[in-house]
Parts: sequence; structure tokens; C-alpha cells
Amino acid sequence: MINIFTHFSNQLLVGFGWTVLSSVLALIFSLIIGGAFAIMEVVPNKVARFIGHAYVEIFRNIPLLVITMFFYLVIPMYVVKINGFTAGTIGLTLYTSAFIAETIRSGIQSVSKGQMEGARSTGMTYWQAMRYIILPQAFKIVIPPLGNQFINLVKNSSVLAFVAGFDLMYQANSIASITFDTINSYLVVGVLYLIITLPLSYYMRYLEKKVA
Repeated sequence: MINIFTHFSNQLLVGFGWTVLSSVLALIFSLIIGGAFAIMEVVPNKVARFIGHAYVEIFRNIPLLVITMFFYLVIPMYVVKINGFTAGTIGLTLYTSAFIAETIRSGIQSVSKGQMEGARSTGMTYWQAMRYIILPQAFKIVIPPLGNQFINLVKNSSVLAFVAGFDLMYQANSIASITFDTINSYLVVGVLYLIITLPLSYYMRYLEKKVA
């Protein structure tokens, strides 16, 4: 395993960098998009609820690879030219945001309805109550499942191997085909994925304890 990393360190570090970049971008945007659609699923407006629910059901029930290949093959052909990295990151973002939306929605709905009623009775608008009363409580509830979604996002970034051509999994496949040392190639990549996911896991645990 050490020999694999020594001889192909440049390739692996490049793959590591692109995987981290894609994961960070997808994490940020999926949290924003997922949060927005989660709120749409619980607002009083029926149209907004329908749109939010439709978004979640569509992207949650289509395989990640299918979504990614759609953006990699169909969008450049008929809409706008994008590279494999962009296609993979968009696919990863949309797929993850659907699960995050469901996670946040369940957190919002687990907050007692009396909290909203109490906030409205003090003169707050619906959105003020949502911002200052409901969402802070929901955030505390959903930290553990959100952490799981973030870690799954990092692991799902391996889909870039099919479209981008330079992420960790692609580099592992490339090295294994050259060295015929499949086991050690994937062991090294597994360790590199752990380097990404373990700090994230421990940070989410720290955050959970801090806001408890």
C-alpha cells in the first residue's frame, strides 16, 4: 500500500483534491437547496408544497448515476456545454439535496405546533416565526441525520469516476490497471476517503453536543 502511494502520489493527490472540491461544493449547495425545498414542503401554500414534494420525490428516487449521466450527456447536447466535473457536482448536489430536504422537513415537523402558534400569537409573521423559533429548534434535531447525509455525499462523489476522469476512484482504477495491484490501490483510496469523512463525522458529533 505504501509503495502504491509513493509511486502514484501525484495522481492520488490530484484525485483527492478534486474529490474534496466537488464534495465541498455539493455540500454547500445541497444544504441551501435542500433547506429551501424543505421549507416549501411545510408552508401553507399548496403550490409550493406540491413543488417541494415533487422535487424531493423525483431526485430521491432516481439513481445518482442516472442523474449524473443526464447532465453529462443530455445537457451538453441540447442546452449548454459543461464538463464532467460540473456535471458530476450538479448531479451529486441535486441528489443529496433531496435527502437533505426530507431530513430538514422531518425536523421542522417534529417541532411542536404550539411553538408556531405561540410565536404567531405574539405578533410574529409566519416567516419570522419560522426563522427565529422553528428552524433553530429543527436544526438541533436534524444534526445527526444531516451528518450522515454529508458523509454519504462524500462517498457518493465516487460517481465522478464515470464522468470527470480525475477523482479518487478514477485514479484508483487507473493505478490498478497499471500495477495490477487492485487490493492495495483501493486500500489507499479507502484511507484517503477516511481522511475526508472522519473529521466531518467528528465535527458533526461536536456540533451536536455543543447545541444540545
